Amino acid sequence: MSIMTREDYEVQERSRLQPRAAFADSTRGRVRSLSLDPYRTEYQRDRDRVIHCKAFRRLSHKTQVFLAPEGDHYRTRLTHTLEVAQIARSIARALRLNEDLTEAIALSHDLGHTPFGHKGEDALSECLSEIAARCPGAGIPERFEHNTQSLRIVERLEYEGKGLNLTWEVRDGIKHHTGSGRAATLEGQIVAIADRIAYVNHDIDDAMRGGVLCEVELPKGPTDVLGHNHGARIMTMVTDMVESSHGAEVIQMSPEVWEAMMELRQFLFDRVYLCGEAKAEDPKAYRVVRSLFQHYLEHPEDLPSEYRLEMEPGSESAEATARLAQMVTDYIAGMTDRFAIRMFQRLFVPSAWKV
Repeated sequence: MSIMTREDYEVQERSRLQPRAAFADSTRGRVRSLSLDPYRTEYQRDRDRVIHCKAFRRLSHKTQVFLAPEGDHYRTRLTHTLEVAQIARSIARALRLNEDLTEAIALSHDLGHTPFGHKGEDALSECLSEIAARCPGAGIPERFEHNTQSLRIVERLEYEGKGLNLTWEVRDGIKHHTGSGRAATLEGQIVAIADRIAYVNHDIDDAMRGGVLCEVELPKGPTDVLGHNHGARIMTMVTDMVESSHGAEVIQMSPEVWEAMMELRQFLFDRVYLCGEAKAEDPKAYRVVRSLFQHYLEHPEDLPSEYRLEMEPGSESAEATARLAQMVTDYIAGMTDRFAIRMFQRLFVPSAWKV
């Protein structure tokens, strides 16, 4: 039996995938050219690079919805990412699109998430907004966007500042997985919707496990369309997405299923994401992130050395403040929940009071 080479995979893609798929041998390439791998396509190589990077490993200790849950079965950012990858890859396979590219985008789409879920993102957004107001024109973003941070991680921060040097198609998928813009590839568009399919369903599952919701409390209209249990809802959404996207110019759901999913998503915002037991610890998490940001902004010498490379000692210009704010953001956004808590204790809790 012969060895399977990269060229063999590329030939298989050409014979198996539909014409609008993103073919690995036609990638727009990388910022820095690399010699081709003898056994992996360019998108397989990207997937592997993401799995081996530090930011991916940190996802296992970052909050999805429930902060520090008492139980082993609540989702983290890592388990959410794996569920998105599974759903997205299943859809890509059915549509005869590139599964490897789809998986590479899915595995990297949440690398930039903060500790403590969206509450950490809110805290960083407020910190950046305050600095932007003090330093207009310095290029400081007024909000923290996790997809922008994910892109920054793979382009600038990983591999000691060299970035992962991923292909253009993967980076485009990361950039456009949220917001109004569509990814240029159908594979990237799949990930954007698979992300919602995953979190709408597993956040209901976690909320029920946490005693925040029960099945009978879910709105009847959406569940009559999507199904009355976790597996049925995922099956409905995935099947509808495949059937609605087949032969279409873009990846989509039918209007009925899309509206039902979005109504269920809004229900989660009203009952889980913005209030209730799942959010009881949010003010504490918010304070941790804000306190850390303010401390490192005032004491940049406490940042790890790799985050101080671009500093200009003594400079108080708006541009210097913008660079410092970005470095502090990079450091805090990369923290896991438990590391952020540990740093908060080290900086703000008297030693005699520490447990």
